[in-house]
Amino acid sequence: MKMKISRPLVAASAVVALACVAACGGGGNGADGHGKSSRSKTGGGTTGGEGTKAPAEGSEGGEGGGEDTKVPQDTGSSQGTRDPQGSPGGGAAKSDGPLTKAQLKKAALATGDVKGFEIKESEGADLLGQTVPATPSKCQPIADMFLFSTDPASRAGVSRGAVPKSETNASVITFALLSYPSGEADTVIDGLRSATKDCTAYRHADYDYKDVEAVADPGLGDESVAFRLVASIEGAQVPAAYTVVRAGTTLVAFSSMNMLDADEIEVPTKLVKAQLAKLAKKTA
Repeated sequence: MKMKISRPLVAASAVVALACVAACGGGGNGADGHGKSSRSKTGGGTTGGEGTKAPAEGSEGGEGGGEDTKVPQDTGSSQGTRDPQGSPGGGAAKSDGPLTKAQLKKAALATGDVKGFEIKESEGADLLGQTVPATPSKCQPIADMFLFSTDPASRAGVSRGAVPKSETNASVITFALLSYPSGEADTVIDGLRSATKDCTAYRHADYDYKDVEAVADPGLGDESVAFRLVASIEGAQVPAAYTVVRAGTTLVAFSSMNMLDADEIEVPTKLVKAQLAKLAKKTA
C-alpha cells in the first residue's frame, strides 16, 4: 500500500528550474513577426550566444495580453491527415491552418474532463515558447520542451497543469497545445525524434540533464514521440517523461515529473487520449 504523499518537492524543483530559465533569458527575440523561429533548421539547435526566444505569437504570456492573435490561414496543400474517427486515441483537426489561441483554449482539457485530475493554469504559462540554448546543440529540441518551445515556433499556444487528485500520486504534470501552419508540426516531431536518437545528456539554463532516451512510440494521433530523462535541479534528481503528439497542424505535448516513483514515471495515456479527443471535437 502506498503512503500518503504530497507534491511540493517536485513542484518546487520545477519552479526553481522555470525561474532559472527566465533568468537566463537575455530578452533576445529569436522569432520574427510571424512567430517563426530564426534558429537554424539544420539540427534544431541554437547558435552560440543566442538569447531567449520570445513567446510564440498568440501564446499565453506573449505580447498582446489576453487578446487572440489572428493568423492568416495557410494556403498550402492538405497534409492528408487521418479522419478523427480513424486515428488511435483521437485524430487531427480538419483544418490545415493554425488554430488561434481562442480555439486552443476551448480545446484544452478542463477540470471535469478526466476523472481523477484537476486542471489548472500551469506554473510556466508566462514563459511558454521561450528558449535558452542547450549544450550540445543537438539536444535543443529536447531542452526546449521544458517550456514547450519548438523550432519552427508555434503560432499560438496554451499550457495547463494536470494535478492528480490521489494523495498517493506524486506526479507533477503539465501540457500544452501548440498550433502551426501546414507542415511545421511535422518538422517539430521529426526534430524531436532525431534528438532522442542522438542526445543522451545536456546542460540547459545552468542545470544538467542526463539519461535521455526514447521510449516506445505511443502510436497516438497522426504521429507521436515519447522520451524520458533525469534532471539535476538544486541537488535533486528529478525523473521526467514526455509525450508529444501531432494531430493535424496542432501538437499536444505532455510532461510528467515524479521524484518519488522514478521507476513508474510516465505520462498518463488517458490524459493524452482525452486531450486528443477534445481537440478533435472542438475543431471538427
